[in-house]
Amino acid sequence: MYDLKQYLPTTRKEMTLRGWECADVILFSGDAYIDHPSCGAAVIGRVLEDAGYRVAIVPQPDWRGDYRDFTKLGRPRLFFGVTAGAMDSMVNHYTAARRKRSDDAFSPDGQAGHRPDYCTITYCKKLRELFGDIPIVIGGIEASMRRLGHYDYWTDRLMPSILADSRADLLVYGMGEKAMVEIAQRGIRKDIPQTAYLISNEQIHNGGLAKDECGEWETIALHSFEEEQKDKRKHAENFRVIETESNKQTAKRLTQKTGKETVVVNPPYPALTEEELDHIYDLPYQYMPHPKYKDKRIPAYEMIRFSVCIHRGCFGGCAFCTISAHQGKQIVSRSKASILKQIDKLRQLPDWKGYLSDLGGPSANMYGIEGKDKRLCAKCARASCLHPKMCKNLNKDFSRLLDLYHAVDALPYIKKSFVGSGIRYDLMDERYGRELIEKHVSGRLKVAPEHRADKVLDLMRKPSWEEYLRFRDFFYRVNADCGLRQQLIPYFISSHPGCTDNDMRMLADETKRMGYHPEQVQDFTPTPMTLSTTMFYTGLNPYTMDKIYVAKTDKEKRRQNSYFFWWKHN
Repeated sequence: MYDLKQYLPTTRKEMTLRGWECADVILFSGDAYIDHPSCGAAVIGRVLEDAGYRVAIVPQPDWRGDYRDFTKLGRPRLFFGVTAGAMDSMVNHYTAARRKRSDDAFSPDGQAGHRPDYCTITYCKKLRELFGDIPIVIGGIEASMRRLGHYDYWTDRLMPSILADSRADLLVYGMGEKAMVEIAQRGIRKDIPQTAYLISNEQIHNGGLAKDECGEWETIALHSFEEEQKDKRKHAENFRVIETESNKQTAKRLTQKTGKETVVVNPPYPALTEEELDHIYDLPYQYMPHPKYKDKRIPAYEMIRFSVCIHRGCFGGCAFCTISAHQGKQIVSRSKASILKQIDKLRQLPDWKGYLSDLGGPSANMYGIEGKDKRLCAKCARASCLHPKMCKNLNKDFSRLLDLYHAVDALPYIKKSFVGSGIRYDLMDERYGRELIEKHVSGRLKVAPEHRADKVLDLMRKPSWEEYLRFRDFFYRVNADCGLRQQLIPYFISSHPGCTDNDMRMLADETKRMGYHPEQVQDFTPTPMTLSTTMFYTGLNPYTMDKIYVAKTDKEKRRQNSYFFWWKHN
């Protein structure tokens, strides 16, 4: 039997059950409401609730009708929070060929059409129209990666900061727990870390910002939005600065003039401590969709239902990935006690069979990995600790991760714990690799070599093809030693910047020789604020300014993708 009071309220009736006349904060989300620590809106709601605030949530409001979903909970005492959900809404809606998707993993029964294009902007405009004086704070992956001038693949043009179009009062980027609590405590202010806001150009005196109002951070002025519109080199130069600062433990503030206004991006908070991350995961999540979705299936929930995220962050720095930009490069690992506590909650869910589908994270084998000398890490601005060569300061110690595996498998109600997240095969030793392959693979291990050509892999910031071949041989050797018949499933990307038709032919020939029959190959999709997207738009490597071949037209992209499917035509 469900207890509605155990979830964040989604209706007036549920607010009344709690004795509320109004909420302090009302969150609007493009995703269905799943009360799970893998779902950003649920995390922010629980963190604010834990800080003493009354938080309600409106999942997937109808933006096309009479807007009653936007008004049904009334006016919040403090502010509205808006997120597009776990994905950028345009990535959620469209394929790499810009075709509309027919499903949505984050919606009831997987149905598409429950959120608008450019979701954050649409929600903000409706709220501003209906509640003009109530502050709006935006966050999540869509807002985070569109906080400055960025290339939008779906319109094939540069777009200004999402603040300019949404007219939100404040933007929180990255994993925003600390910022959201401080905003609730102090209000809409310009000196809160990990936030961005608009200020009129007249308010900037001699290139500087008022320290008493905006904080005392050192500031870097990026090329203006208008300048990067006219000159792609300026956009590439901006990206290099943005990425470099995002990889520092102590970053500078960034500003960018956009028309008559300037976007100001404050530096982030320091990474969470283990204790702080544990506290977030120990909050009273129900680990299920809200009861309003009874008898409806949410595909994304099915994927995470019996999974556990064991750490935050990724130091891989892949050129096409947003994880390190959003979660941070520094690994913050949960304690074993917190992880075991979550597993104990999962086993009480309906349909528990004793199997964990994933004991992982952004890169499952980075748990407990950190720099040997923290002082060197504090000075580092490398995008990747693994590329072009593994950092000598990386401890590469899997003892803590193996101890966690052993503790989980020793639980009397665990039959098997699998690692379903991606792993970095270039970050592995024999002891860990054998444990993983023998005990934690559910028949198929998915890895992502991505390509065959080293020049393309270098642009992707991925390990060499030879590194993949060494791991493949190791994988099958361990299988033979243990009498197992597991499969290794490689993932590849076509039409990545720098990849020519000849490179794709070489990869197709290699996979044919190896007997691979790939069912699906990901055509590169440019997403806001990644290195790969910057190369796609500008045709330049931002770090060298060398020109790069880019397959841009639909015909070129289809041709590159088709090389993989030689076996269908035989």
